[in-house]
Amino acid sequence: MSDRPFKVLGLQQIAVGGTDKDRLRKLWVDLLGLSLGGNYRSESENVDEDITFLGDGPFRLEVDLMQPIDPEKTPRVQSPPLNHIGLWIDDLPAAVEWLTAQGMRFAPGGIRKGASGYDICFVHPKGNDEFPMCGEGVLIELVQAPPEVVEALG
Repeated sequence: MSDRPFKVLGLQQIAVGGTDKDRLRKLWVDLLGLSLGGNYRSESENVDEDITFLGDGPFRLEVDLMQPIDPEKTPRVQSPPLNHIGLWIDDLPAAVEWLTAQGMRFAPGGIRKGASGYDICFVHPKGNDEFPMCGEGVLIELVQAPPEVVEALG
């Protein structure tokens, strides 16, 4: 579609969930060598996550290691274990506006600041009657790329 007013620039993150973040950290940080960058905790999102990184600069990939604060509550960040993928977007507001007009269903919350400080929103994994377009079973995070990423990947 040539009238698309935005570009997907690349993969920004993957988010992996489990019931024991220490085991995830052992795999991704201790054994595979990703660097630990910080932690994010949100009661409303039912998540306690470590933010790890692979690579540097605009090519750095974020790998979020998530466990639920309460495994009995939703959202269930541990299921599925590959929780979501994040995509760098060069113009997030234009993308959301255009995709909505195409019938894309977004998760509640709209555009907001994400755990890493970038503006984000989520494409819902399932469509509905009003918005039949969706992530086809995959939760997709759209992430506003900062200028250095737009320059490097755009």
